[in-house]
Amino acid sequence: MDTPSGNSSARVADFATLNTKTCIGKRWAVMAVALIVTVGAGVLATAQEEPGPEPAVMARLASQTLALDAVAVDGAMVAVGERGHILISSDGGETWQQKEVPTRAALTGVYFHDQNLGWAVGHDSAILRTTDGGTTWELVNWAPEDEAPFFDVWFSDADNGVVIGAYGSYHETTDGGTTWSSRWISEDDWHLHKIARSENDRLYIAAEAGSIYRSDDNGETWVTLPSLYQGSYFGVLPLEGDSVLLFGLRGHLFRSDDAGESWEEIETGTVAMLTDGQQLGDGTIIVTGLGGTVLTSSDGGRTFTLHQQTNRRGISAVVETGDDSLLLVGEFGVKTADLSQLIATTD
Repeated sequence: MDTPSGNSSARVADFATLNTKTCIGKRWAVMAVALIVTVGAGVLATAQEEPGPEPAVMARLASQTLALDAVAVDGAMVAVGERGHILISSDGGETWQQKEVPTRAALTGVYFHDQNLGWAVGHDSAILRTTDGGTTWELVNWAPEDEAPFFDVWFSDADNGVVIGAYGSYHETTDGGTTWSSRWISEDDWHLHKIARSENDRLYIAAEAGSIYRSDDNGETWVTLPSLYQGSYFGVLPLEGDSVLLFGLRGHLFRSDDAGESWEEIETGTVAMLTDGQQLGDGTIIVTGLGGTVLTSSDGGRTFTLHQQTNRRGISAVVETGDDSLLLVGEFGVKTADLSQLIATTD
């Protein structure tokens, strides 16, 4: 399979300093620079090669270290982050337990199909799977020689899933993650950062260099959508119908009401990188970002209010837990708060 063309040199500084899944905090800049390499395509190896990966180090303060993604399902919370850390809470975030993980690669994305079956992805092309709610984890893919981090993972059901990542990495499974194959979804090899599905079953991918992709057939085919901005997008949030929000570098946030065929820019009042978004059960939309950025909208994402957190610590992901509480992960590790608390602790 041929490697698509792409201007890698033009995006080195952007990726090295600003990638939300690998560069929250200055300590990640050096690691990110090391990842500016060319990744090939083909079938991913599913067997571990010698020497094998080192397991994650069990750390007493793991819940206070850099966390990059999280999920809440059926009363349980799972967070993933640096050094292969996976944390589980079953008491609403009051306490967290670090689990043994067979890799210490930074983990950047996590997805659960139900309360038992889940996957986590990250650096070294690592893909982990759990069948017992996160208590134990199996390494089903590990390819450090590819030097290609994965950024996000999504499954349509227990068998069929997608992992996306650096340099156009797009990998699919039809057997629950036991084996994976790869293909290109565009002629470019821009980093693919975030995948999300809308209520009408459209799939969107937010990507580097102003790129946004949409699939109307569950990922079989993809189209490149028009873009008003040439900087990287790190998050996409489908809303009701064909409405969708897209956001990324320097506080840029865009809204479309026709499934991404056209866009309008929404004022945010910040130049901080925007990293994640959620629409809560009451309709409130929250978008988070670096520097303690919290944006809220009560009109369906047409306008936003900035609530700058006083601690200025970067937020990489936000999850509604189902009990009027939010789970936030980022430079501070993991924490829970309700929306009123976030609005109150602002400048």
